[in-house]
Amino acid sequence: MTTQEQLTTRTQARDWPLVWSKVFGVVGKIVLYGVLGLGAFIFLLPLLWMISTSIKPEALAYNVPIIWIPAEPTFRAYTEGWRTLPFDLFYRNTILMTVVNIVGIVLSSSLVAFAFARIRFWGRDTYFFILLATMMLPAQVTLIPIYVIWARLGGVNSYWPLIVPQWLSNAYNVFLLRQFFMTISPEMDDAARIDGAGWLRIYSQIIMPMSKPALGVIAIQAFAWNWNEFMGPLIYLSETRKYTISIGLRLFQTQQSQKMPETMAMSLVALVPVLVMFFVAQRYFIQGIVLTGVKG
Repeated sequence: MTTQEQLTTRTQARDWPLVWSKVFGVVGKIVLYGVLGLGAFIFLLPLLWMISTSIKPEALAYNVPIIWIPAEPTFRAYTEGWRTLPFDLFYRNTILMTVVNIVGIVLSSSLVAFAFARIRFWGRDTYFFILLATMMLPAQVTLIPIYVIWARLGGVNSYWPLIVPQWLSNAYNVFLLRQFFMTISPEMDDAARIDGAGWLRIYSQIIMPMSKPALGVIAIQAFAWNWNEFMGPLIYLSETRKYTISIGLRLFQTQQSQKMPETMAMSLVALVPVLVMFFVAQRYFIQGIVLTGVKG
């Protein structure tokens, strides 16, 4: 064997581990994406079934095995379901309550978090620990006392019990925003105070503009929570004209329990705003979670 052949053999022997590592890398990615695709399909299966059922005739809704794509799709369930109950009114009520609550959650939580993160006062850490301790208290424990309070204040069958607590901050949101605020250099506060700015101006013109990713996370979570809120409206609202979309769906299911296509159609109609919000704000949501997790 010549010297050139020996060098070629040695080079090939050195390259084999690299080739195998590339092969294993490609195979690993294929397996990973296959598992992710299978998991995504499993999670999407109920949604696909809802869509399929909503465009089926009544006779095919309970068919076994399931007919996923009907021969003659129909959208009658959407029009019939919308006319059965005042879903337009339920939508308006839900949108109003959700928008007001998002504003309240963002403002109140950011103000409290700003105080805990930037202002030095006696007992700050103790008060913050007490605030975090409230997260360990189940909502069911305070449900009856809070209802009694609102009943004595005359707030039952109104939106006040659903709105006012959202304007009094939330321990989880305060914790999330405080951790983000603490990553902002305090030298900016000092520079602003030298220029004569007070705490409120520092909060509104420095901290808030620099905290848009974290505030976006809070707003998106607040939207999803308030839009799907069921327990609060169920307890405090008694008039149909004041119902939110979640309670309206439950009423529709109770009255039209045998009409599965209409029920699925109205459920999809209620789900559309959440899906739109997720796809529109997905980038900002992920960015806020990453920044908060890394910096916090």
